[in-house]
Amino acid sequence: MFTGIVEEVGTVRALEDQGDAVRVAIRAATVLEGTRLGDSLSVNGVCLTVADRDEEGFSADVMRESLSRSNLGSLRVGAPVNLERALAVGQRLGGHVVQGHVDATAALLHRQRSEHWDVLRFALPSSLARYVVEKGSITLNGTSLTVSALGPDWFEVSLIPTTLAETTHGRLEEGDAVNVEVDVLAKYVERLVAPTSGSAAR
Repeated sequence: MFTGIVEEVGTVRALEDQGDAVRVAIRAATVLEGTRLGDSLSVNGVCLTVADRDEEGFSADVMRESLSRSNLGSLRVGAPVNLERALAVGQRLGGHVVQGHVDATAALLHRQRSEHWDVLRFALPSSLARYVVEKGSITLNGTSLTVSALGPDWFEVSLIPTTLAETTHGRLEEGDAVNVEVDVLAKYVERLVAPTSGSAAR
């Protein structure tokens, strides 16, 4: 489990094609502190398991499901990625509950720059529209953000200088795809209130 508070921006240093998977090696520093083999790290919002590590970074295996559902399949050597260690018991929950289970990708439609913040408008996948609400939480490339505006097929987030400087969002260009994870609480609520099928309990 994560909070969506990015700890550092790492860099892809190698990609090894394994047929139905890819092993990605990432240069990092901060997230290595206290991290052991088998631990979970969020890479652009995707929960990955540390398979190997050294003084310069770590490696993780990305299965085909994750490659097809997220933007990890389009990573190239030298690409920046948002990184976060899993939440430890007793730590502050600065963002919101993030599982690292990407639902879909969304393309950046427009970027409005201002002196102190940027407003980014993304395409809203129709399959996720019911889970996105204005002023609600959403995770983009592993970053916990607030939906500042919402339309029928788009949503916006407003980013402060700290977010722009300390995550990959400051480098996004129109057309770039980001990983989207909607608030899991909305999914559970939908499941609980949905009509049940089959015969009634006796």
